[in-house]
Amino acid sequence: MSVNCFENNLEKYEDPLKYDELYNDYKEDLNYILECIEQETSPIIELACGTGRLTIPMAKRGLKMVGVDIHAGMLNLAKQKAEKERLNIQFLQQDCTKLNLHDRVPLIFMTGNSFQHFLTNESQNELFQSVKSHLQPNGEFIFDTRNPILAELAIVEESEKRYTNSDHQLVIEKHRETYHHQTQILHCTTTYDVVKEGQIIESKQDSISLRYTFPMELERILAEHGFELVYLYGSWKKDAYTKDSVSMVVHCRLGA
Repeated sequence: MSVNCFENNLEKYEDPLKYDELYNDYKEDLNYILECIEQETSPIIELACGTGRLTIPMAKRGLKMVGVDIHAGMLNLAKQKAEKERLNIQFLQQDCTKLNLHDRVPLIFMTGNSFQHFLTNESQNELFQSVKSHLQPNGEFIFDTRNPILAELAIVEESEKRYTNSDHQLVIEKHRETYHHQTQILHCTTTYDVVKEGQIIESKQDSISLRYTFPMELERILAEHGFELVYLYGSWKKDAYTKDSVSMVVHCRLGA
């Protein structure tokens, strides 16, 4: 998948500050990753690091962090936050399927369901090849992806919520999700209408496409690229994975 393909699927991240405010307090993935690290002195790579939600607190614990993301705006905010904390973190704008880093490291991780941005078999393969080329023998790769619950995906989901913005104007937010079984891609579109005195004075729309991957597919991908599955959890809290789990947390290891 080319850089342009990813850029065409990044509308939801147009406002890095808003994204940061929405997700900055989430810690479950951070806690899991930290449990997997024992006095690590080698660099650790976070893919799709966004605004540094995990990279920065890990660096504050003395870990050598490298954060990679394709979105310049998200990285710029991450750099600003790191500078404010006086942290020396290497933030790089790169396509995760074409990593060009100097290090082979013991751990690479990617959270926030970012795996769902790899919409084709080819891009998933390229991701694993890229990760593999930057891991040490027996190095570990940890990532999460939403669990495909067919009963939910089979329904065209529509929702609406209303709230008042900072200018005390009514905002009507309409959300629609449609799943395409052949491609295994969920297309999500959100429309925002700003209303004043009963009239729409501003309207904008953003969208995102997310690929769902099934457990047997994951097993094939891992084996094909020389990884073994260490753990498969249903959440970052290490809940057992079931058909009803919201997430698949994949913890795998590269063969020697």
